Amino acid sequence: MRKVITAADIPPVGELKIAAGSIVTPSARDLAKDRSVKLIEVPPDQLNSTALPHQTVALGSDHGGFALKEKLKPIFEELGLHVHDVGVHEEKPADYPDIARQVAEMVARGEAARGVIIDGAGIGSAIVANKFPGIRAALCYDKASARNSREHNDSNVLTLGGRLLTASLAEDVLRVWLTTPFAGGRHTARIQKITEIEKALKNWTPRS
Repeated sequence: MRKVITAADIPPVGELKIAAGSIVTPSARDLAKDRSVKLIEVPPDQLNSTALPHQTVALGSDHGGFALKEKLKPIFEELGLHVHDVGVHEEKPADYPDIARQVAEMVARGEAARGVIIDGAGIGSAIVANKFPGIRAALCYDKASARNSREHNDSNVLTLGGRLLTASLAEDVLRVWLTTPFAGGRHTARIQKITEIEKALKNWTPRS
């Protein structure tokens, strides 16, 4: 059976490798064009069928978020998602910009559909991730903010404060964020405006 590529499979930027003969829906082609994402057909055996980008979540934390990161890992497996853990892998001091950059780059390149970054407060990682084109990182602190960031903003990176959230609240936030779809409709035009601002800023210089 030929695989069907939908709009949900299109990464924010970069390219997407698809199996030769795949069916690409019109909405997926339109979104790929809007995002300047190149669709590349390859033989099916060249794709990692167990961890396709749309099934992959890039995950990372600094030392302040390490314990929470480890506690949240079972949720991804429960939801049928593959986790690419960029670190840290032990509770040693680490700089959150380094971790946030790795997660954001994976999402921006289309290697992962979404990213989750955990540091002490979640604020710094959101700032770093949002420096990358195509990334819409949201710091969420309850189920309402998680739902809003997905429904209204189509956020593709979630940041959490490992020292500010209890494990149970963080689990609730993560579940809502991972399972809430983008609402589309009037919000689509607003997301497009964000994309247009990103493109315009490539040649932006501060006024003297």
